[in-house]
Formats: sequence, C-alpha cells, structure tokens
Amino acid sequence: MSAPGHLYDAALERASTRAREWLAALPDRPIPPRQDADGVLASLGGPLPDGPIDPADVIDLLADGVEPGLMAMGSGRFFGWVIGGTLPAALGADWLTSAWDQNNGMRFATPGTVAAEEAAATWVLDLLGLPDTADVGFVTGGTMANFTGLAAARQQVLENVGWDLDRLGLSGAPRVRVLVGAERHITIDLALRYLGLGEPQVVPADDQGRISADALGAALDGAEVPTIVCLQAGNLHSGAFDPLGAACDLAHEHGAWVHVDGAFGLWAAASPHLRHLVDGHDGADSWATDAHKTLNVPYDCGIVVVAHPDALRKAMGAQSSYLVRTEGPGDPLEKVPELSRRARGVPVWAALRSLGRSGVSDLVDLLAHNAGALAKGIADIDGAEIVNDVVFTQVCATFGDDSRTREVTARLLADGTAWMSGSRWRDRDVLRVSVSNWSTDDNDVAASVDAVRRAAT
Repeated sequence: MSAPGHLYDAALERASTRAREWLAALPDRPIPPRQDADGVLASLGGPLPDGPIDPADVIDLLADGVEPGLMAMGSGRFFGWVIGGTLPAALGADWLTSAWDQNNGMRFATPGTVAAEEAAATWVLDLLGLPDTADVGFVTGGTMANFTGLAAARQQVLENVGWDLDRLGLSGAPRVRVLVGAERHITIDLALRYLGLGEPQVVPADDQGRISADALGAALDGAEVPTIVCLQAGNLHSGAFDPLGAACDLAHEHGAWVHVDGAFGLWAAASPHLRHLVDGHDGADSWATDAHKTLNVPYDCGIVVVAHPDALRKAMGAQSSYLVRTEGPGDPLEKVPELSRRARGVPVWAALRSLGRSGVSDLVDLLAHNAGALAKGIADIDGAEIVNDVVFTQVCATFGDDSRTREVTARLLADGTAWMSGSRWRDRDVLRVSVSNWSTDDNDVAASVDAVRRAAT
C-alpha cells in the first residue's frame, strides 16, 4: 500500500513557501552567495542523527542551511556561464514531474509522461527546422547531448566501413577521425574522451571562432577514413555560428557524419529574425542543445536529435525480457544512455505550450536584443571595448590590458549587483556576458551597465 497523500502535505506546503520566498527575493537580491561551501557544510553536516524528525522540519533545516550558499542564478542580472532561468510553467511542470515520480523509460509503463515528451519532441523538431523523421532524446544536459549524438555517429561511421562495434568493440577498429573547430566547446572533447575516440583533429577558426570552410575542406581531402565533423551553433565567447550549410556539404561529399553542438545557439532557428545564423543546419546528421539555456526550463534537460534513428538506437538501446515493448516510435530508453530516468521532457512540453511558436521566437529575440543593449551600454564606458561581433547572446569586453580587465571583473563581482564571468579569449582576458534569462528586462540591463561602470571607474 502506498503512503496516504496527506502525509506529504506539510512537507510540500513548507517547500512551496520557501520556494516562493526565494523567487520573490530574486529581483532585489545580490547575486553572489553569502557563505562558502565550508560554511554551509558546517550547518548541514556532522554526524547523522540517531532518529527521525518531522519531514516539514527537514525542509526548513535544508532551506535555512542552503540559502546563504545560493547564487541568484535566476536573477535577471545574472549573465554568467550561459545559464538560463526557469519559465513559470516549466517550474510548475518540474514540480509535478517529481510528484508523479515516473520512470520514463518505456511507453508501456509510463504512457502519460512519455506522450508529453513525444509531443514536446515533435514541437522541438518543428521549431528548430529539423527533419520530422529524426529521433529526439531527453538527456541530462549539453554534455550528454553531445555524447549521445557522437555515440550515434561513431556507430554509423564504423558500420559504414564494415566494423561491428557491438560485437568487437573499439579494440582493433579503424581509427575514427574527428574534425573540430579550434574554438569548439570543451564538452565535445569530453564526449570524445568518454567514447574512446581520443583527441580530435583541430581545424583553424576565424577571429570570431567560426570554423574555416576552406581549412575544413583541406582537412577532409586525402584520407578516406571513418570521419565525424563537429560544428558549432553559438560560440561560447562571441556567439558566432560556423558556416553550417557549407560545412555540411563538404563533410557529406567525403562521407562524414556531421554533428552540431548548439547548446544555446541552435534556438536561433526558432526566430525568423535570427534564423539566417543557422542556414543549412538541417543538413547535419545530429544536433545537441541544452533546454536550460535559451529555452529556460529547469536543469537536467539536454536534448539530442539524430536524423538516423537506427544509428541512435543501436548505440543507446538495450533489450531484455523484462522490458515491455509496444508499437510506436520507440521507447525513450532506446534514445538516451539511461534505462531509468525522470520525465525530464515534461517541463519542455510546458515551456513550449506556454510560449507557443511566437513566444519562443520572442524569447530568443529578447535575449539577443538584451545582449545588444548590454554591449552598447558597456561600450560607452570610458576605457571599455567590445571585442566580438555581437550577433546573438554573447558579449566580450576588455578594459585595457589584462590586469585592468581582471581588476574590473573582480570589482563587478564583489559589488554583487550583476554577475558577468571572467574568461580568456583570443589571448586576452575578457569580461564575458551571456544573456540567457527570460526575465531580464530594461531595468536589469541598466542596473548591470551601471554596475560595470562603477567597477571600471
């Protein structure tokens, strides 16, 4: 017999109260945590008590202990690391997903949440202009989306040369050559390491981080070996997009698989005003994005799309007598690395249903608009220079030499009004601004520019 529902009431009510208090404080709260991890651990750790306590009291203990160590990442003045906020409908759906507690691996077992994910997948393909016959998997984040797409790629390019990866593994297999741009994201290298494919072959990029089509063509010429080409939709620093159409054509002329890392930039395809940035992206073989970034759903929601379902299901799928198969578009467990997982695509359904087609387009446009406004405001500060072409949601600024830029960045973070992470790009220290939150408004932009001005003067 399952536990009566009323036993959850007090804990859920307390959690709801504490969550609402947190959300209400975000517009005015300083961004940095007030306490470091050691300080938080002092209040949460120590020996495990001998006996139980009331669940509602546990929620208060947790909230009281953790809150001083929370960064206000959901604030409209947070611009660090390409981290989005959470749309209201997506947050509510995420709460329901936890309460429903469905193991979203099989259509037979959890038809309600699987159907919600399948509906969301159809909308994602439509909005992003990707083939409607592609498979969609909901994974933990951008890293695993890249991993899953590249696993399908590895499966297919080895099969193309007659190697049975499932039976023989990688030992003795033909080497898979992976071509990447000089400014690809580190998660590409991480995924290749997980997959046993080793270091990639680096192709030069231009001053905005876009892979050189000419250099890619030269790298593809010659050796006809199993090849994967990794492209990028949205550079981490500049926001620039690789020449996706031209690069896809070149790669396919040489029989290569094309994977696009579009962690935040793939959503440009959903905007009529920005779609030109991804021209030709639909010619790739797999795509990765992270719904927590541009789409603003809660964490634990990467999306992988693979144009060749057989390759994905051979790479990810597993069968056993206890797993119940049904007719239809395949089970979720065939499209992701996990058998057991939460129904992480349900908040995607809620976000898309709440926004609609025009709302998604408006969201993407708003993020790009705010990036442009921040760039203009920072550029007007004495000594500041915007060093990238601001084409999407990323802005990089310098304030003279590296020492001065680091000093301004440190002052800005100590001020606490806005958070813009420091980085290093093109052999220069930069203040990097990533605009990803749906709630950022004109007041947030103005307050953040003023904070940079104070730090610089």
